[in-house]
Amino acid sequence: MPSVSKNSNISPISTHDREVLRRLSSRVAEIAHREDQAEKRDLWYSLNALRETRPLVYCSPEGGWGEIILPGDFECEGDLARSWEHFLRTEIFYGDRMGDDKVVTGGFDVGYSRTDSGWGVQETYTHGQNRGSYVWDAPVKDLRDLSALRFHEIRVDRQASDALLELAHDVFDGILDVRRHHTWLWSVGLTQTLVKLRGMEQVMLDMVTDPEGLHGLMAFLRDAHMAKLDFLEREGLLHLNNRGEYVGSGGFGWTDELPAQDFAGHVRTKDLWMLAESQETVGVSPAMFAEFVFPYQRPLLERFGLTCYGCCEPVDSRWETLRTIPNLRRVSVSPWCDVGRMAENLQDRCILSLKPNPAHLATSYFDEDVMRRELRTKLEQARGCRVEIIMKDCHTIGGDPNRVIRWCGIAREESEQFAASA
Repeated sequence: MPSVSKNSNISPISTHDREVLRRLSSRVAEIAHREDQAEKRDLWYSLNALRETRPLVYCSPEGGWGEIILPGDFECEGDLARSWEHFLRTEIFYGDRMGDDKVVTGGFDVGYSRTDSGWGVQETYTHGQNRGSYVWDAPVKDLRDLSALRFHEIRVDRQASDALLELAHDVFDGILDVRRHHTWLWSVGLTQTLVKLRGMEQVMLDMVTDPEGLHGLMAFLRDAHMAKLDFLEREGLLHLNNRGEYVGSGGFGWTDELPAQDFAGHVRTKDLWMLAESQETVGVSPAMFAEFVFPYQRPLLERFGLTCYGCCEPVDSRWETLRTIPNLRRVSVSPWCDVGRMAENLQDRCILSLKPNPAHLATSYFDEDVMRRELRTKLEQARGCRVEIIMKDCHTIGGDPNRVIRWCGIAREESEQFAASA
């Protein structure tokens, strides 16, 4: 869903751009009212309730969207209108061409205009070309002196936020369901922030050379996230994510288990899904993960109603620690994870979020047989589990939109064949 996440001057939508947006939104609304969208929604409800379904399929092209929706496809002229147009065109692509199980809801989300003070220090980046690699100078040089670090201070521009919401209503009312909805946190994993502040290699050295100092920095990050959650909850800035919202590192939030039974309209963290992951510590032993990372993630996860764990990192070696997460419902099983081992661990107690290798969509030769074999093998290893198949982390799709369409077709075919053979 589109949102504005920083202070901005709200410029009006021109008559031309408004006509384009209303035409495209009408198509989105038509898709949202189709029977197949309701059927897919019901499947997500069943999967999230751990009832037996066929494996559900979702494809997020991510970096490949620029190869699907080209600059010449845009009709709007204003920057804000073009960002809204991009969202509408992605929804139409999902409804008309993608072929996965994502539900086109007919909703249009408007976020808050806000500023964030950051950590008080800032890393300096040196980037490569063409969305390539980068390095950074980590600002925390001494674990014994964290005096420069600050908790985040969020300031919401209520006037600008309301103006943007009113503008969206003016454009889309009568066609789409416009609502205030802002996603403040993707993950409470902490380690992405940790390595930006301290440096990847240095964090690993700290585990041996200065464990006490590293614990101090992790405690600071935990407390800062706790304070942020307290602020968002207290100020009424949280929004439910128990319908068509993307949750975890794959899948959607459709569930009747949230919000909590005592919900009275004011959204709290315990009414929400939340993810934690620690992709940056993939080279760290299970024992060091259990000592330096998980104790700081767990109290954050404990605040939420349903939780997800993992992204690209293989979680099978850490399962004895992760299995203690309360309300754990969705576990990422990445291309580098032992699927059979995780299937034994999860069975029908958590969703096995299966992540095929996205490199298949980027290579010079698009080998459908390789992708089919990968899916068939991993689905067989996951037999008896509650499974979703999530294609993500795509930086390119080789300039060919048909690759994601064809991948979804193969995944749906294998999903249905797998379910029929159960």
